[in-house]
Amino acid sequence: MDKKKPLINIPFVDMFAAFRPKKQRIMNYNPTINPATREDAAEVKITVFDYDVHSLAEKFYTEASDCFQHSGGNTIKWINVDGINKQNVSDLSKHFGIHPLLTEDILSVGQRAKMDEIDNTLFCLLPMLYFNPQHSIVEQEQVSMVLGKNFVISFQEDPKRDVFDMIRNRLRISNSKLRLAPADYLLYSLLDVIVDHYFLVLDKLGERIEMMEDIIPRRPDNRTLAHINHLRKQTLFLKRAIAPVREVVNGIIKSDNDLLQENTEKYFKDVYDHIIQANDLADNYRDMVVNLQELYHTQTNLKMNEVMKLLAVVTTLMAPLTLIAGIYGMNFNNMPELKAQNGYFYTLGAMFIILLGMIIFFRKRKWF
Repeated sequence: MDKKKPLINIPFVDMFAAFRPKKQRIMNYNPTINPATREDAAEVKITVFDYDVHSLAEKFYTEASDCFQHSGGNTIKWINVDGINKQNVSDLSKHFGIHPLLTEDILSVGQRAKMDEIDNTLFCLLPMLYFNPQHSIVEQEQVSMVLGKNFVISFQEDPKRDVFDMIRNRLRISNSKLRLAPADYLLYSLLDVIVDHYFLVLDKLGERIEMMEDIIPRRPDNRTLAHINHLRKQTLFLKRAIAPVREVVNGIIKSDNDLLQENTEKYFKDVYDHIIQANDLADNYRDMVVNLQELYHTQTNLKMNEVMKLLAVVTTLMAPLTLIAGIYGMNFNNMPELKAQNGYFYTLGAMFIILLGMIIFFRKRKWF
């Protein structure tokens, strides 16, 4: 073993995780599921940014009705709902004119990324991804965003984490580009942050794949195979989550909705380029995991070949010795060598010389 480069320790993969309830599901989308099956979040946090070029009001609420005072006017409103509660979603939808079909999508569970335009509102739904380093898994949170006249409403499932702090900090800076721009630029900023975070998740997963490339030649055992299967599942989950987002952004670019200004189109095209890169990178990682499986099987076969080679060499070395021992082990009374005084030692010496000669011959031929 190379002492300069020690084995890399990967966190143990829970082999029985599939038998317990968890957030991650790969093939779980069923559009016929009634949204009423969603359980209300135990904690709901509503953050409102009501701003224009000269002013900013940042408010925190727990009830949707408290946000109604921020409707209307010429300021831009960003209402971010952390924690899905059916009553809050219904109240916000009615007040801001969000179509019931879009409300069903917001309340859906495991929905595929999509984009819709109904009643002068633009709706998009996509996954927000996180990497859990403790279990080396990719976790998904469904994010829904509604763009209307001078407002953006975003809905998140998990109130304890998101990736929007960068947007909040930019809004708190007076005369920032985000404060000067209309609501569609805010929607772009939110999409851009989510898509850029995909690359952080991809980088973490890529590190695990590179670690496995170092481990497989040194430890091609069942534990390593479990890690490879785990990575294969994560790349499949990541690919399934990222791929539909491309059509979401493409749909926004092709939209003729009056809510989208012409000078904002180039920003959405930049997000489209990023999601294509993320999608290609996910494909590359999936191919790399397939190569890891092939490398594992190759290493396993090489290991088995080495074992078979060693057994073959030992069997070949012992064959002539077994023959000699078999001959002199026959129970015949009339054998000339049986009466020799030092016949036992002569026989052992001859067997040792034959064994040594065969070992030297094999070593010269580089058979082992």
